[in-house]
Order: sequence, then C-alpha cells, then structure tokens
Amino acid sequence: MDVPAEPAETALADLIDRLHQRGRARVWSLVITLFGDAIVPRGGEAPLAGLQEVMARLGIEAGALRTAMSRLASDGWVVRERRGRNSFFSLDKHGQHAFDLATRRIYAAGPPAWDGSWTVAIAAPGSNGVHDATLKDGGFLKIADGIYLLPRTVEPRDGTAPGDAPLSEMLVIHGSSAEHPEMLRNLWPSDEIAGAYRELVAEYAPLAESLATAPLPNPVDAMAARTLLIHDWRRIVLRDPGLPMALLPKDWPGEEARSLVHEIYRRLVAPSERWLDQTGLPPLRNAGTFQRRFVG
Repeated sequence: MDVPAEPAETALADLIDRLHQRGRARVWSLVITLFGDAIVPRGGEAPLAGLQEVMARLGIEAGALRTAMSRLASDGWVVRERRGRNSFFSLDKHGQHAFDLATRRIYAAGPPAWDGSWTVAIAAPGSNGVHDATLKDGGFLKIADGIYLLPRTVEPRDGTAPGDAPLSEMLVIHGSSAEHPEMLRNLWPSDEIAGAYRELVAEYAPLAESLATAPLPNPVDAMAARTLLIHDWRRIVLRDPGLPMALLPKDWPGEEARSLVHEIYRRLVAPSERWLDQTGLPPLRNAGTFQRRFVG
C-alpha cells in the first residue's frame, strides 16, 4: 500500500505541476537561479550529477538539462570542466555578474528608503524610446514618451546613475516634492505585477502552512523547493520597479509576498544546505552575508 505523501510534499508537487502548466520550463533560468542562490555562496562550482538531481526533482529531463547547459556555455554564462568521467560547472563572469546585479533586489528586506527627492530625465525629440531599457534598469519610470522619473532612494540602484550615459544626452532635473496623490501611486507598478504577487501568495501559501508543522523529509526536496521559490520570486521582483513605500498603492501586495517568501526560505535553508553538504560542495564562503538574506 502506498504511503500517503506528507503535506509539504503534496504542496511541492502542486508547485511543480504549475511550473510545467505555464508552458515549457525555462530550464536555463532555473539553473541560473540554483547557481546564484545556492552554489555561488558555496564556492561556485557544482557537479553535473548534482544539477541533474535537483532538476529531475523539478520534473526536468536530463536531455533538457544538457541542452540548457550547452546553451549557457555557448552564451558565456557557465564554464564546464571535465575531471575523469565527471563534469563540473561554474558560473562564468557574465553569469555571476548578472545574478550579482539582481541579488540586492531578490533578497531585499523591504522597499528602499527614500529621501523625498527626484530626478527627471527628458530625452531629445525623436529619440523614439532608444533609452527605455537602460533607464528602466537604472530604476527610472517612464511616465510619457521621452520623460523618465527616478525617486532617489537612500540605497543606490543597480544600473544607470545620474551623470552616466545616456543621461549625458538628456535634460536632467533634480528636485523634491512632498505631494504624492493616490493617482500617482496607481501609475506604477502595473496591475500585472500586483496580480503576479497575489498569485504567488496563493500558490505558495499551502507550502508555507505545511512547513510550519513539518519539514520536507528529503534534503533534495528542500533544495528543489528553494530553487523554485527563488525562481518564481525573481521573475516578479525583477520586473517590479522597486518603489519606496510612500509611492506604492495602499493595497500593494508586494510586501505580503515578500514576507511569505522570507518565511518559506527560512524554513528551507537548513535542509537544503544539508543537500549541498551531501553533494560535496565546500562550506559557505561568507556565512554572515548569507544569513542576512531577506532580513537586511
């Protein structure tokens, strides 16, 4: 007779099903999440067998993983090294830099503090949005064609900073204001991002509830759940402009989602780190920095 699954195992299985129901899984993105979240703090290198074990638990076939690793290697994201019959992978400088830039946003304890000042950048007529992507990466909000607004936060934003190109080609105005009507708060972030946060809360609430009473029984399950959690969180939070609380709508669901992710992550860390030990990865390089994730 089959032994009934533990509630946390059932919750994880449901999350894995949803991963595949969204369409073909972005295996390369899952791999980058696993490296950036778990492997880089342990020295940055992992055996292919270990990657296969976690991905298999997430329902990813070995052939799909090999294809993803080949693509990541050819694009300069990972480096492969053979030792006898075994293959080991590590993030290349490009891959590590990309995750490092996102780390502050992914593991932030909350919205950034704001000093109440703004930077307004106005592009020359006919620029046709050529700077949109670069300014967005620097934290700017596009409020109209050629007009961009940046709330100056105490924490520096990754990406474009005032004075850097392309701002040298634009009219840049600095100022402050204490008036922020609710209409302004509703301009950003989008309803799509708010919906994504609410969906994440609904999908992960069963896992949080089950982990509060009993852990996942197998370390590889915990590592798979941790990878999927950060993968899903990363997909949303990196699309979110990351505004200060004073500029967010009153019913903004992002902080409820962040609190839930923090709680689940906290419960998954110890068993997932046991899996990393069993896989032969070296100890944490900076335990203090790692332990401050989500708590500032």
